[in-house]
Amino acid sequence: MKKVVKHHGVPFLEKKQQSLILNKSNKNDIKRILGEPSTTSKFDNDVWIYIETKQTQSDLKNLGLMKIYKNDVLVLEINEYGILKKKEFYNKEDMENIKIAKGITEAGFKRNSFIYNFMSSMRQKINDPLGQRAKKRKEISQR
Repeated sequence: MKKVVKHHGVPFLEKKQQSLILNKSNKNDIKRILGEPSTTSKFDNDVWIYIETKQTQSDLKNLGLMKIYKNDVLVLEINEYGILKKKEFYNKEDMENIKIAKGITEAGFKRNSFIYNFMSSMRQKINDPLGQRAKKRKEISQR
């Protein structure tokens, strides 16, 4: 029996991102290769984020719940001239290894905080893809 696969985002993101060349590729090249970004943000430069997620049903012992088996994120930084300046690719294993520092408050705003928050959010989705924990917390708080 073939398992059902749910796909979200840019197919073959890891392979497609390899054709993007730092200091050479521009916004038009990026859109032609990857399409419109999943998320954008504006700091000193433009930050474009592309996502690819694949889910399949888990084993029967887990009652067939959906399990994420591929979760790739590409973060592109584009300068004021529209040229690709920075490219970072993260896969599921990279996101599982993100360490979250607790109890640290910093003044000001850093560019990395957006990426950090985004990656933390993706990690939470990996650990709880159907949002079951949040639903249980909501039910308990309404009692």
